[in-house]
This record gives sequence, structure tokens and C-alpha cells, in this order.
Amino acid sequence: MIIFKTARELALMKEACILSAEALKLAGEAVRPGVSTADIDRIAYKHIVSNGGKPSFLGYSGYPATACISVNNEVIHGIPSKHRILKEGDIVSIDLGATLHGFHGDNAATFAVGEISPEAKRLIDTTKEALYKGIEAAVSGGRIGDIGAAVQKHAEDKGYSVVRKFVGHGVGKDLHEAPEVPNFGSPGRGVRLIPGMTLAIEPMINAGTHDVKILKDGWTTVTVDGSLSAHFEHTVAITPNGPVIMTEL
Repeated sequence: MIIFKTARELALMKEACILSAEALKLAGEAVRPGVSTADIDRIAYKHIVSNGGKPSFLGYSGYPATACISVNNEVIHGIPSKHRILKEGDIVSIDLGATLHGFHGDNAATFAVGEISPEAKRLIDTTKEALYKGIEAAVSGGRIGDIGAAVQKHAEDKGYSVVRKFVGHGVGKDLHEAPEVPNFGSPGRGVRLIPGMTLAIEPMINAGTHDVKILKDGWTTVTVDGSLSAHFEHTVAITPNGPVIMTEL
């Protein structure tokens, strides 16, 4: 069941989204060679908790950290570790959320560790562009398929593939709500977009095949061919005047 938010609920949810965005910004600013993914996770945790929130991911289905931090060929759900040290040339995707006033904010971005290859930069840029293409398509009266089709076209036009095993989702009082928001599809298909809906739109784009697998830890998801992957996400509200990015500072 899709849960529509009132204007008052959207205002409360906006505060959770801003807290999520602040935590992601701080985490991204900590990305540099020699830093562990656990160090970055602690920064995000401290900011969320010190501002009265709770990390949305911590304990969710048993997940052990505040952020999912995924490096290079890791697509999503990388578990932070003091033993995972970032090095020059890596790319690192950070996905996190915060709960405040009973609502969740959810966002992600991929960051460069020092100087990265032109190929890695192009992948990051394309994935971020694909996110905004999807957001532009999230208009009242449209369909869920419009979002996925916009993401897919931009990524595939640039020679990349779109992950199909994992998709975006509704978000609100629960971290994952209906409807699912695939990053692929056909325009004019799927659930109609109506004001009051709040969606986590999150392209996951691979340099190689779209196929992924989950490692033995039960969380970390990697590309099957070892190719690089990038991930960007915003929480977006559908309004009569167009999509509003809730997790934008």
C-alpha cells in the first residue's frame, strides 16, 4: 500500500532528510587515502545522534552499521570495517539514512579517493546525471516507469548497465515503503505518480554487466565481472508543482 504524506508530514520528513544529507556530506568530506570505512561510518553516526536522530540503517534487518560503504566493484551494502583502508584511485559509494520525528531520509553518493581514472570519473558523473534524469521524470500524473526509463536511457546511452536486482523504493515512516522504483522500464507503465508520494530514487550503474552477486557476509553486493559501480540517491517528494528533492542541502 502506498502511503501519502500530508503537508505537515512532509515538513517533518524534510527535517529527517536534511539530517541525512548533512551526515552524507560530512562522510563524503572524510573520504581520502588512508582512512578506514569504519572511520567514515563513525562520523556519520556521531552527526545523526548528536542532532537527535537515529541512523536508519543501524540494526535494520540486522545490518551492523550506520552507513553502507561500498568500494570500487562493490555496488551497495558494503559493511564498514577498520580493516578496509581507502587508497588513492578508489571510488567509494556511501549510502545512509536518518530517522527524525518518526520519518526517514535516505540518500547516497559516490566519491573519489584522491585522483581517480578518467573512466571512473565518467562513471560517477554519468550515474549522478542519471539520478537527476530520473528525478526530472518524477512528475505528478506520470508513471513509475517514466523514472526508470529516464535513468536507463541515460546510462545505456553512455555505454553502462543498470543494476536490476536492486531498486529504489517509497520512503516515509518506514525506510522501505511501496512502491518499488526500478532504474529501468518503459515510459507510461507502472504506478501513477500522485502528490504526497515520497520516493527514494537511486540509480546503481555498472561499468560492465548489470549482473551482481551477494558475498558470504550476506550484505556486500558486487559486480560479477569485477567492474566498477557507482550509486547516487535522493529522497524526492511528488508535488503538484513538480518533484522536490528532500535530501538536498
